[in-house]
Amino acid sequence: MSPPARRLAAAAAVIVLCTGVIGAGLLRPGPAASPPDIATLDASPERGAYLATASNCRTCHTTNDGQPFAGGVRFQTPFGVLYSTNVTMDEATGIGRWSFEDFYASMKHGVRPDGTQLYPAFPYPSFAKLTDADIASLYLYMKTVEPVNAPARENELDFPYNLRSGLRAWNRLFHDPGAFVADPARSPEWNRGAYLVQGPVHCGACHSPRNFLGAEREELALTGGTFIDRVSEGKYRQWSAVNLTSAKRGLAAWSLDEIVAYLKDGESARAVVHGPMTEVVMNSTRHLEDTDVRAIATYLKELPALDASSGKNADHEQLAAGEVAYTVHCGTCHLPTGLGDEVMGVTLAGNAIVQANDPASLINVVLYGPHLPPPPFVSDRTRMKPFGKRLSDEDIANLTTYLRASFGNDAGVVTAAQVKRQR
Repeated sequence: MSPPARRLAAAAAVIVLCTGVIGAGLLRPGPAASPPDIATLDASPERGAYLATASNCRTCHTTNDGQPFAGGVRFQTPFGVLYSTNVTMDEATGIGRWSFEDFYASMKHGVRPDGTQLYPAFPYPSFAKLTDADIASLYLYMKTVEPVNAPARENELDFPYNLRSGLRAWNRLFHDPGAFVADPARSPEWNRGAYLVQGPVHCGACHSPRNFLGAEREELALTGGTFIDRVSEGKYRQWSAVNLTSAKRGLAAWSLDEIVAYLKDGESARAVVHGPMTEVVMNSTRHLEDTDVRAIATYLKELPALDASSGKNADHEQLAAGEVAYTVHCGTCHLPTGLGDEVMGVTLAGNAIVQANDPASLINVVLYGPHLPPPPFVSDRTRMKPFGKRLSDEDIANLTTYLRASFGNDAGVVTAAQVKRQR
């Protein structure tokens, strides 16, 4: 976010949040009076362990060299830097003193035991959709996690986003604490997939666009989002999550089995897992029961096509230059047709990353090469080298624009300025 845009957003945030505080009673309802009695719920720590995997808790609460769930993971956001907290059973620095009522309030309403608000980088807007029994199961599992003394790191947020008090109004404006409600007109498999996607797996946290206050835009749910993550050690840049609906620029070309293979194995005929999605697949979805993965795929395949503009179309001159770059650098593995060699290259035709509204992830792959899972993950289609030192910003802009407008793809132009921002 540029300095002028940041100042404008900050001013608008103050106005919106103040308005929300004053008129909070006219907006969404506040927290429920009391949580259910845990003794009455069908919950177990074993079920909680499975849900913690589905929710990918370990990835967000464990640093590369840290103890499990001890926090300290850095999150770069448009509003500043956040660090995940210690959720082990340490009484001094973790959640060892939390009652079930405290845990329930954090999951449903984003509230700490002392009444302060949690930032929605902790995806309580999604976790609120869990059933009470599943929340209780997660609590019982977390009670089995070994305590680690690890004080929380100080966040580095810009004003006014460093004021937690404003989050009360944010919740009233944007947060629905209600649990998931099944659709009786749909199959049990579809409803199970909807529950997982909207709740514990929280796909929308990355795959939905957000407004200027960081809330998911419900009217464009799962049409593709943007977020900041590592592209190399010490370097954070923007990434774009793909459209998960059945839109042409989303998963229209994917079969049900291809979605299942990607989530279970990290590879399908259409994609090899890389970048931020690596942690989702390797730490979460590949460990899920086959029936749950297929339920997720079923739900995604039946989402109505929904899309937003990806920008203006390219001119002939840029496409011609991009075709030359593609023929020289890409055609051997991805073939002149863009369909990809069965061994060496994934298909580019109908590719959701190539056609994403924001080309950031595509640019990152070309600049830095695909960031793949560590061994023992192996794929023959992972030999692409980074082109950041071999091609200019204009060359990469022309190349990626050609990819987005060829092989039946239909997405907007990429500029040299966009490539430069990703370096």
